[in-house]
Amino acid sequence: MSTSQKQNQIVEVAREWIGTPYRHQASVRGVGTDCLGLIRGVFVQVEGYAPEIPPPYSQDWAEAPGPSGLVEETMADAARRHLIEIEREKAAPGDVLLFRMSPRAAAKHAAIQSTPICMIHACSGRAVAEVHMGSWWQRRLTHVFRFRGIEI
Repeated sequence: MSTSQKQNQIVEVAREWIGTPYRHQASVRGVGTDCLGLIRGVFVQVEGYAPEIPPPYSQDWAEAPGPSGLVEETMADAARRHLIEIEREKAAPGDVLLFRMSPRAAAKHAAIQSTPICMIHACSGRAVAEVHMGSWWQRRLTHVFRFRGIEI
């Protein structure tokens, strides 16, 4: 499969999740998912196997630094084990995007870039949707990851 075919496949699979209701810690297309569940579900469909199972997490799991005063980048560290981290400027459709919701917190929101200016994500209280990635999201984008087998 060529690079562009795999990127198109990732976006097509992510679009199949549009309309799936938000359900914390779920990952079942058409039934319920959160942002991590969306990424995991697309990964399973595209790669044919499940990445590691995440530990239980609360909806506010990365709001502030831990007891050590340091922010643990749990989601980014897990992504590095299964995807390839690339520079933000090289983000393209099919890439996984991680966002930091506040300056001192860990990156804890994930999406899949669907076009140069749009992304697909699951957001609390809403169904999975494809949305414009405006300046609010751009300011919070901290990490970009690419599926293996796609040239950088």
